[in-house]
Amino acid sequence: MNLYAIRAIYKFEMARTFRTLMQSIASPVLSTSLYFIVFGTAIGSRMGNIEGISYGAFIIPGLVMLSLLSESISNASFGIFFPKFSGTIYEVLSAPVSAMEIVIGYVGAAATKSVTLGLLILLTAQLFVDYHIQHPIWMLAFLVLTAVTFSLFGFIIGIWADDFQKLQVIPLMVVTPLTFLGGAFYSISMLPEPWQTLTLFNPVVYLISGFRWAFYGVADVNVAVSLGMTMVFLLICLTLVWWIFRTGYRIRT
Repeated sequence: MNLYAIRAIYKFEMARTFRTLMQSIASPVLSTSLYFIVFGTAIGSRMGNIEGISYGAFIIPGLVMLSLLSESISNASFGIFFPKFSGTIYEVLSAPVSAMEIVIGYVGAAATKSVTLGLLILLTAQLFVDYHIQHPIWMLAFLVLTAVTFSLFGFIIGIWADDFQKLQVIPLMVVTPLTFLGGAFYSISMLPEPWQTLTLFNPVVYLISGFRWAFYGVADVNVAVSLGMTMVFLLICLTLVWWIFRTGYRIRT
């Protein structure tokens, strides 16, 4: 394995983040902080507890997951799309770098940025809401697995997209609505039937539920099911990436 090539791609992508700190880090943290102020402090103070947890603390895992999903997709999709758009992708494709090394470099950098952002949001949440983490190891596991999975998904979107508009369609029109409807701000047990059952077809429910369990030991779905579904999503994304490089689909356009 060409570790030098992986390190070069990784360092290049991370350097782009440091050049755009306001957009890459400060903006998502500030946006999430506004959610904490409005929902956690203003509205949360007027609401009762949910499963013994204050509303402000209850929504923290959902808000972190909301930012994590959108930023993972955005970082990875733009990271591979811009070289296609500018034509510099040919430099990567002509170099002695395998498909696996390209994926590790781009996806690794995107996942690192997303995990860092998630941890920063958790630190920022302490300024507004008092919370605790019952299972920190599992919290980190869900955080990393989700970041890697959706960075792979973003990588796929970046290869599929042939203009900036397509780059934003799936994150804005699909992923964000699914996150809001996936229990980020409420427990799905609060929904009446048949909506409670229909919500279980939303894949984001399992991500948020497992992540919330790591914090408070409560979940809408069994944690083993949540972990299993996360691994299934990861496997699907890995399979799609393998197929893309196997066929060369759009990688040179």
